[in-house]
Amino acid sequence: MNKSQGFTVFEVIVVAIVAIVAGFFIVSQRNEIESTNRDNQRKTAINAIYYSLENSYRQENTGYPLSIDDKTLKTLDPALLTDPEGNKLGTSDSNYRYEPTECNETNCKSYTLRSTMEREDDFIKTNAAK
Repeated sequence: MNKSQGFTVFEVIVVAIVAIVAGFFIVSQRNEIESTNRDNQRKTAINAIYYSLENSYRQENTGYPLSIDDKTLKTLDPALLTDPEGNKLGTSDSNYRYEPTECNETNCKSYTLRSTMEREDDFIKTNAAK
């Protein structure tokens, strides 16, 4: 009896198909995890900006700033003002937006912080006028 060793063409094709499907699955899972991590970074930054405005800036001033930068929020890590794509808050391409309301020449009474998310609706923190 003559036994040959090795795989048949059919077995090789099946293994190749399984490998390709597994590769697509791994890539899609990695992309999902990465986008979820970026969304979590956005939420963390918006929350940090919010608490910096409420617990530091508001304590030292009579209202909220007309705009935000690292000089305005001295208690905040300046890296948090840059979104995961590298755009600074206040630039047109940024995922982060500070929208002050009820403003005069020097300060505002309220604001909305907003971030555009990849896997969810916009993340919004609002301070109602007090």
